[in-house]
Amino acid sequence: MQPNMESLKEKTAKGLFWGGMNNGVQQLLGLAFGIILGRLLDPSDYGMTAMLAVFSVIANELQSSGFKTGLINLKAPKHDDYNAVFWFNILAGAFIYVVLWFAAPLIADYYDKPELTPKLIPLSRYVFLGFVFSSFGMAQSAYLTKQMQIKQIAHCGMTATLTSSIVSVVLAALGFGCWALATQYLMYIAVNTLLLWYFSTWRPSYLRFKDLRFTFYEPLKRLFPFSFRIMLSAIFTQVNNNIMNLLLGRYYGETNTGHYNQAYQWSSKCFLLVENMLKQVDQTVLVGLDDERERQLAVLRKMVRFTAFISFPLLFGLALVSHEFIVLAIGEKWVFSASLLPLLCLSGAFMPLSTLLTDAIISHKRSDIYLWNTLVLGILQVSVLIFLWREGIFGMVMVYTLLNIVWVFVWQFFVHRLMNYSLLHFLKDIVPFALAAFIVMAVTNIATESITNLWVKLLSRTLIASVLYYAIMRLSGAVILKEIQAFIFKRKR
Repeated sequence: MQPNMESLKEKTAKGLFWGGMNNGVQQLLGLAFGIILGRLLDPSDYGMTAMLAVFSVIANELQSSGFKTGLINLKAPKHDDYNAVFWFNILAGAFIYVVLWFAAPLIADYYDKPELTPKLIPLSRYVFLGFVFSSFGMAQSAYLTKQMQIKQIAHCGMTATLTSSIVSVVLAALGFGCWALATQYLMYIAVNTLLLWYFSTWRPSYLRFKDLRFTFYEPLKRLFPFSFRIMLSAIFTQVNNNIMNLLLGRYYGETNTGHYNQAYQWSSKCFLLVENMLKQVDQTVLVGLDDERERQLAVLRKMVRFTAFISFPLLFGLALVSHEFIVLAIGEKWVFSASLLPLLCLSGAFMPLSTLLTDAIISHKRSDIYLWNTLVLGILQVSVLIFLWREGIFGMVMVYTLLNIVWVFVWQFFVHRLMNYSLLHFLKDIVPFALAAFIVMAVTNIATESITNLWVKLLSRTLIASVLYYAIMRLSGAVILKEIQAFIFKRKR
């Protein structure tokens, strides 16, 4: 038992390390190139692409149909399982793109901005190519994830981010505006897909029509009940995440949508750093421990503590320096985004916890729980935000933030029912880190409030908050800090 435990622990640690490396490099590149693009482009350019984002991500979920998650949650997927999913994704991607090509004028009409229609229709048809490109890499990505080849996935993501960012900056400098952002999105997917093929040893085979039932229909039929609910849940999740872009684009125009989207992008760079790091390993590890429930719960709790240890100081810290960071990085023209960023950071601090809890639910094959709770959250958000849109952007963002925080505890309730993870234990795992981060940011804010130079204020707040948080963790004897340090120093040796 002990060798297996050490093996799992090592695999999980390596997966988190390379997942963190992948997302860390991507977010740093996103930070650097995001600053350049923010200076080159206007809020309306960001607003145009944000108004189309929800349609693109919904189409992407329809095209994948949850089969990637289904493959990852199989104990031992076979070649026919991967092969059926590969060909289904391609056929679905081509079909949905044709549908959206003809739907482009209807999308433009939804925003009720006749002056934008001549640009919005061709831009949407260009952006929608992304999920066609990604359809060729879904099965490859699932294969690498299932094999815990996180290092290879990391190389794909980092290279794709660097390449697409360089191209987008060149296009923005040449005056292509929102087309530069759209090209960045497409280039990332194309490069990432090509590299997934390079690193993966799995290759698709031609579908044999005489054996179509056994090589295509039967594998999809086995996966469908679970994957279909995952697909619907993912669609509702994407609607939930993009509902502000949809409503702001219709009621407040592309410029205000661009300001919100800019603030959301910076907060999401932080919470996705943690979230995507976990998603590389959490389902694979939890599914592998399905027959050892006590050990499975212990692993989940450790992941929760790891998430809280990083997420709260990272997002609370960004909220602390939001004004200085936005003004210095991308200019005064984005100052309205800086006023929205603290609220989105508060919501973002809880996002990785929600993702981890939902992945725990999915790992127990309870995609029905995931589906219905995501649906209820979506209905609540859409209903309340439509009712409140006249109250202004701040009121809408505040409600969006509160609903997402409350829903963490809804997810925890169902994880408790499945894994006996009580609310008291959950609070013990997250509150110390949240409280420490809040106290650190409050003390730092008071200590630096009188500083008027924005550069000095930004650097002082970053340095003081980092030192204080580390000191509190050391003095309190945080086990998660010791384990992270032990793993890093072990790798250096």
